[in-house]
Amino acid sequence: MALAQALGWPNSVQVVVAIALAFVFGYSLTIWPVLRAGLSFREATGVALAADTVSIVIMETVDNVFVLLVPGAIDAGLGDALFWWSILLGFAIAFAPAWAANRWLIARGKGHAVVHQYHHP
Repeated sequence: MALAQALGWPNSVQVVVAIALAFVFGYSLTIWPVLRAGLSFREATGVALAADTVSIVIMETVDNVFVLLVPGAIDAGLGDALFWWSILLGFAIAFAPAWAANRWLIARGKGHAVVHQYHHP
């Protein structure tokens, strides 16, 4: 959101860019170590999708809804504390449901559990 805000893009674009970048960076943080473990890009992509999709969807949904619900947060500028604390508090609130979902998935051998085998090549 900071990038879109700095470039003066409309609010709807801010939200779309924030979500897109969250997926790009979230998946990248999983794909690179899995590639180093010897998987092909296609296999690593499948692992990242399985490991991170639920968590990113939860985090982005909760955070963006929170920012949209806080009066004036989506329109606040980069120099406004409201812009920053609404994003940070949104992430803090989103952490609990994302953590719970990841814990549930890992207990069933899904989610981040599919990545664990690649941590020690």
